[in-house]
Amino acid sequence: MAMVQLVVSELVANARKYAPGPCLLTLQAQDGAVLVSVWDSSTTLPSIPAPDPGRIGQHGLEIVMAVSQSFAILREPVSKRITAAMVLADDPSSNVVGRQMT
Repeated sequence: MAMVQLVVSELVANARKYAPGPCLLTLQAQDGAVLVSVWDSSTTLPSIPAPDPGRIGQHGLEIVMAVSQSFAILREPVSKRITAAMVLADDPSSNVVGRQMT
C-alpha cells in the first residue's frame, strides 16, 4: 500500500502543480491490483525527461512508471487522465499475488 500512496501523492501533486483547474482522483481494486487514476483540466501532456540521477527534482513520473505494472496517459477533449496500476503484494488469502504457494 505504500507504493499506492506514493503514486497517488506524485500524480495528485503534478495535477495540482501543472493544471489550472480541478483534479479528480479515483482508486479501484481490480484483479489483485489497485488502479490509480488522476484526471485534470489541462490538455498538455506531461514531459517525462530521460533518467538522470544527477537531476534535482522532476523524478515523479519516473518513479510512478518504475513501481507500476502499467502506466497510461490519455488525452481527453478538454483534459487528460493518467492511470497507473500497482499489483498488491498480498491477496486476501495471504498468498503472494503471482506466485503459487506449495
